[in-house]
Amino acid sequence: MITSALRMQKSTGSPDEASVSSLAIRELREEDLEAVLAVEIASAPHPWTAGIFADELAQGPTRRYVVALEDGRVVGFCGLLLSLDEGHITNIAVDPTLRRRGYAHAMMLVTVRTAIAKSLRALTLEVRVTNKAAIALYQRFGFAPGGVRPRYYPDNGEDALIMWAHDIDTAAYGVRLAGLATQQEQLREQQEEQSVDRNLGSGLAAAQSDSLLDLHQESTQQNGLAFSQGQEN
Repeated sequence: MITSALRMQKSTGSPDEASVSSLAIRELREEDLEAVLAVEIASAPHPWTAGIFADELAQGPTRRYVVALEDGRVVGFCGLLLSLDEGHITNIAVDPTLRRRGYAHAMMLVTVRTAIAKSLRALTLEVRVTNKAAIALYQRFGFAPGGVRPRYYPDNGEDALIMWAHDIDTAAYGVRLAGLATQQEQLREQQEEQSVDRNLGSGLAAAQSDSLLDLHQESTQQNGLAFSQGQEN
């Protein structure tokens, strides 16, 4: 079973008061399809249909799909097609409102590890030539340009850049993957620190607000007492 978890403390204080947000990567299940389709529709100009996803799941051992879950909610997915000793990253998407958080990186890490465990030696994928962020992500995983598919994308006729990562079964690539796993852990720690800082800031602001309210109430009481004494005199 494929599983990976990324946990971040969202608040500080006593253990009973701390709430935990987690990103988990696990295999796609049939009950995830509706949420996966929602992510796909929000992400792609020419999205896959529910039928395509159902057909992919029906392919059995030649497909491996994972989903990213944030607090139990599907926020992304990634698919792998296995063919002899090669694999094809068929589709990957993250909820547009939750990008730039390392979720695609986390899913790629799990997917590439799955490919290696299945004795694959190379991976390929297509990406829009203008999608610089995705290209940079794939380059970190050792993918390099291997050709172009002209007018590959039907929504606007954009070309697709074909990318390949070779020799993923070697020790050298294992070192690369270990470095990427370290980067993922560092990102998790940074997000945890940022979350703690935000919560500390919120707590300080609330405390200051309470203090100002107390001062205001005390001032009001004092003014009321002075007014009452003035009337008595």
